Order: sequence, then structure tokens, then C-alpha cells
Amino acid sequence: MKTMNYIKIGIASSILSIAAGCTSFLEEELKSSLAPDNTYTSSLGFEVGSTGLYAIARSEYNTWGENGAFMHNGACAYEVLQISTDLCRMGTVRDGSLVPFAEMTLNPSTLFVGSYWNWAFNLIGSAHELLIYSEKNDNWDYPTDKQLYQAEARFFRAYAYRTLVYLYGDVPWVETIQKPFLLSFSRDPKIEVLGNIIKDLEFAKTYLPDNPDNVKEGKLTTWAARHLLSEMYLLRGAEGDYKLAEENAQDVIDCPYYSLVKSRYGNAKNDPGDYFSDMFVENNQNRSAGNTESIWVMQFQYNTVGGGTNSDDWTRRAWNPQYHAIDGFALADSLGGRGLAQIYPLKWWIGVKGTNATTTGETIKDVDEMGNMLSSSPISPDGIFEDGDIRNSEYNIKRNWYYNNPLTPNKLGQKCPIDDKSWSQAQLFPALKKFFFGKEENLQLTGAYKDRMKFRLAETYLLLAEAYLRQDMPDKAADAVNEVRRRAKVSDVSDEEMTMDFLLDERIRELYGEESRRFTLVRTGKLLERVRKYNPEARDLIQDFHVLWPIPQAIRDANVGNFPQNPGYEGYEG
Repeated sequence: MKTMNYIKIGIASSILSIAAGCTSFLEEELKSSLAPDNTYTSSLGFEVGSTGLYAIARSEYNTWGENGAFMHNGACAYEVLQISTDLCRMGTVRDGSLVPFAEMTLNPSTLFVGSYWNWAFNLIGSAHELLIYSEKNDNWDYPTDKQLYQAEARFFRAYAYRTLVYLYGDVPWVETIQKPFLLSFSRDPKIEVLGNIIKDLEFAKTYLPDNPDNVKEGKLTTWAARHLLSEMYLLRGAEGDYKLAEENAQDVIDCPYYSLVKSRYGNAKNDPGDYFSDMFVENNQNRSAGNTESIWVMQFQYNTVGGGTNSDDWTRRAWNPQYHAIDGFALADSLGGRGLAQIYPLKWWIGVKGTNATTTGETIKDVDEMGNMLSSSPISPDGIFEDGDIRNSEYNIKRNWYYNNPLTPNKLGQKCPIDDKSWSQAQLFPALKKFFFGKEENLQLTGAYKDRMKFRLAETYLLLAEAYLRQDMPDKAADAVNEVRRRAKVSDVSDEEMTMDFLLDERIRELYGEESRRFTLVRTGKLLERVRKYNPEARDLIQDFHVLWPIPQAIRDANVGNFPQNPGYEGYEG
């Protein structure tokens, strides 16, 4: 059993400062002075600690570090898990924290390389603190409370380690906190860490609540644990794991609580739109709004009990065009508010249909397993969406933009074409409306301010399909994918067409901007191939070793023992 270093790997006490500094799931007013010894003495105290875990998990999407967040590098942390994949490229607003990932120059001192490590281990350390004190406490409101809070803590420990193994590979597995500080950590094999992740999630699956209608919005249930278990079994890929991934995904699909959204609901059900776009309307993410698809929803709603801060979840800045830089446009809530287009979609998948843009500058390059180019062909102007796919409707991808600034009456109401210039300058391009957000009273607001569907049932179906593909059952994989495609009103995929690449394309159609695309490509072993095939910015830059990030230099410096660097990066000794 290893121990946790408070300073260099985790600051477990942060859980209480975060819980004290934000409004939680609790309605009770929290005390101003909180410490483990006087907090973890009752079920109420453990609820405070639990709230802190949710807050730290949510802080992955925080930008400037309010309330103890660990991501504060300028861009939204989420962006570095999208950029230099097959999905998008960096816009002309070149946030310095994104440049190393776009140009594949990241190194052990790159900001996000360190902040993701720190975020994960702070979440782990805080989970450990709750686990330690839960074993000491004997004052529970209900006999099941101890296992409930331990289940939440172990879920979040697993959730944090999920990020670590995707990004860094072998990492220290730590199980407790000890003083004095331990400075002799070593890296444990990824396969062993995954085994421990799965143990944590199996525990969480057993003891988290079953009925999502009996928990507060944003709280975990057994179904969230099963969803993540399916993904982790897929990632580990040991003998029998793909069957277990299948079983856990199927359990979620078969449970009586969730179903794919197939009819209009919520705040905007009487406004122009469709049932897919309804899921991304403000206040429509939770079950209380009628959303039957959300399995786990992170609570970001601004100025609400249990919500986020004014710098949370800057996905709008990431994906939305900087249209307001074009003469004839003014900031408007209907146009998504103030976007900065720090990243923008690649033409190969979104297409140029309905625009004045061409496919110039983008080609599809077929490559072998070593990355050698075999052939090159122009991309399709239609992208990867079938005609009639509601996910590509005007309510979900905005392709028609009209000048709206009354100060330029000669342009007002006229269509502004999307062309190669506006696209390359990230000022206007087909935009993902799921991230639109604007408030008339303050159009300068930077965050998304909407709750985020972290796990939803459509992805569970796609995980099930992945599990079937891994078991060489393309017919059953097609059945799972077709449930999602029929909801989107497109044709069924055949058994013969059902490949891993088709599945990855389907994940774009369904989950663009929602999933951590890097994680998906790493898990399926497709990162290098698809970047080299589809991404003109990164294809000649990405190297085999870029599948992993480097170990942060500060972590290596803090360890007196052998803490090797990942291959390809400064400090690697072979």
C-alpha cells in the first residue's frame, strides 16, 4: 500500500475549503471554519465532504481558479482533450496554453501537463481523506451512510485515475494519506492501476443509489458507475473484459430509469427546435426538466444553488465563432453570445455544404500503421452527416448567419457567407449550437453557464457497440448503434459497414464537443491513425510518443527515487 504526499501529489484538505466556499447540494448553511477532525463526525459532515468532491471534479472545467480550482491556465482545460485530434484545430485566437498541444511541442513543464496531474491527485487525496475518516466515524444517521459516502469517494478516485492513465500511462497508485511527506513514489503499471479503478467502480456500483429520482440533481447513482465501468473494461481489454464492458453497458440500457430523448420537452419545447437540441437548452439537462437520457449531470448553472462560478465551462469560448469581429455583427444571445473560437471544427466531418467555403487545404490521407501516407483524396463537401440527420439540423449546427447590427443598416438582415477566409480566421464557420449561450443582460459573459451532461444514454449505446466490436460481433454492434441512429432519423448501418472507424464517426455525430475525444481515440488505438488521416494541422507533427503526455517535471523533481519520464520527452533515459 502506498501513501499520499500532501504537497506534491494531493492537497486533501482542499475538499473542505471548496465545500465551504461554494453552495452545495445541502441547503444548510455551512460553518465558516471546517477541518477534518470537526467536520467528519456525522452524516452531515460527510455530506459536506462529498460536496467538496463534486466541486473538485467540476473544477476540471474551471478556467481562472475560483473556489480552489486547479485549472487556471487561460483556456478551458477541456480544449486540450479535443485539439490535435481528428475533430478540430486551433483558431486564430491562439491562447498560449493551447499552442503546445496544437503544435505538438508539449513538454514536462507545459502548464496543462502539470495542472491535469494536480487536479487528478487533489481529487484523489480528498477522496482518501473522506475514506479515512469514514472508517473512524461511528455516528451515522442511517446504517447505509458509511458505504454510500465511501462509494462516492471511490467513484471519484476512479474518475481521477481514469484521466491519469489516459494522459500519462503508468502512474502511482496511492491508497491513503500519511505524514510526514513521502518523496519516494514510483510509477505503477497502467494495467495494475486499471485493476484498482475497476475495483473502486465495482464498489461504487454496489453501494451508490439505484433510483435517480430519489437523489438530488447532480448526485451519482449506480448507473453512472456502471457506465464508467463499461468504459474502463474497454480500456483495460484483458481477457473477459469486453464481455464485462458489454454487461455493464447493457445493465444501464435495460434499467427502467433512462431512455433516449425522442420527443420535445423542457423550457423551449414550443419554440423552433427538435428533441436533440432540447437537451442543450438551458435548464434542460436534468431529470427534473424531463430529460430521460442524462445519467450524470455536472451542476454548472450560474447563480443557482449548487451551481458553478462565473468562469466555469468556457466551451462557448472554445467552439463558438468570433462572429462579432466581423463588421455588421453585434453580440447577441441568439448567436451564442461572446465566442472566441479558440478551436473550430475540421471540414472533413462537418462539411462545407450550404457555405461558400471549399475543401481547399484539407484532404483525407490514407496511412498505414506506421503513419506512412498511402494515398490522398479530397474530403467530401457533405461531411459525415446523412441527409435528414437531426444532429445536423439548423437547430444543432448553425450554417446560416445574418448580419444583425443596426449600426450597419446597409448590411442588416443580409446573409453573411461562410467562406474559406472567415473559416480559417475562425470568425465564421458551421457552429455547434449545443454550446450557444448568451444573456441579454450581459453578453460579455464568458462561461457556458449550463449544467453539463457528463454521461448520457446515447454514449452508453456507443460503448455497448464498442464492446461488441471488440468481441467480433459487428451485427450486435450495429444493433446498438442503430438505436442511436434511428433517434437521429437516419438509415441503419449494416453489419458489413459496422467498423471501429464507423463507430468513431458516429461518436462525432452524436457527441461532438461533449466527449473527451483524445480519451476515445487513445482507448480505441486510433489516435495516431486518425490524426494523420484527417487533421491537416497536426498530421505531420504528431509522433508515436504523443499518445501519452510527459510526466510533469515538478513531480519528477519532487521524488527522490526513480520516477522515469515517458519516452520521447526531455528527461527520458531509455
